[in-house]
Amino acid sequence: MSWNPALEPGCPDEIGIDAVETLIVPRARDLGGFEVRRALPAPNRQMVGPFIFFDQAGPAEFLTGQGIDVRPHPHIGLGTVTYLYRGDFHHRDSTGADQVIRPGALNWMVAGRGVTHSERTTATARGGPNGLFGIQTWLALPESHEDVAPTFEHHGKEALPVIEDGGVSLRLILGTAYGKAAPATMFSETFYADVRLEAGSLLPLPDDHEDRGIYVVEGSISVAGREYGASRMMVFRPGDRITVAAGDRGARLMILGGATLTGPRYIWWNFVATSKERIEAAKAEWRAQKWGEGCFDLPADDREEHIPLPD
Repeated sequence: MSWNPALEPGCPDEIGIDAVETLIVPRARDLGGFEVRRALPAPNRQMVGPFIFFDQAGPAEFLTGQGIDVRPHPHIGLGTVTYLYRGDFHHRDSTGADQVIRPGALNWMVAGRGVTHSERTTATARGGPNGLFGIQTWLALPESHEDVAPTFEHHGKEALPVIEDGGVSLRLILGTAYGKAAPATMFSETFYADVRLEAGSLLPLPDDHEDRGIYVVEGSISVAGREYGASRMMVFRPGDRITVAAGDRGARLMILGGATLTGPRYIWWNFVATSKERIEAAKAEWRAQKWGEGCFDLPADDREEHIPLPD
């Protein structure tokens, strides 16, 4: 098994109890029968590598006819990642993309200088009781790529590399890790993966990325003898060799990170930028509603409504 040649069987790396540099407890918000837990940005940690926003959506259950309706809204200066464990989303955006995403697949939208998109539960799913459970993240773009033209990529479940060994099942969603490379176009060094661990199994984090974090979706893991349960994000010191062990019920994790970007980012609503001036310009354009004349347009088949600029 070449993905992890240095791991001593049955023995996590010897690291101190301060191995976790930052522990983040997500903030929970009830959106009316639908809970979202936000781990990033946190008061003591804005980013992990390029990851600047990290939301757990659900798990939620809906009655027949119900679902999620996220009306068209704008982004700048970032890439958005939608990854589902359960349910579906119908994504439409101003690049012309029209794509349903289902569990295990990837929707990767690069906003660049400006994009608008919507996400809604499909009509098929609304035909009966349905659920939703997944993770949505934003990756800040490097300053050199803030103004790129918006793009959209969809990669099906079968296109994402999978590693299975010793009670570990890992699907690489973005970037590079463990000698594998995911297909989506990246603008900075990145890794992002969905990991399932059987009880007692061990996972070493990649040691070739500067920033590294773990979000526990289900179950629990131990790090240097301390246990961390669901809805906890741990960020580790650069350079430390980290191996985590799954608890007695196993675990499902999202592991993430990459190179630290130069300088912090300004965040306002759905906008991310290296300067306040870029944020103000985006606010003015969205407020003006001159669709198709500047940075923003509405999706071709979802133009009847949009989310207004917040007060």
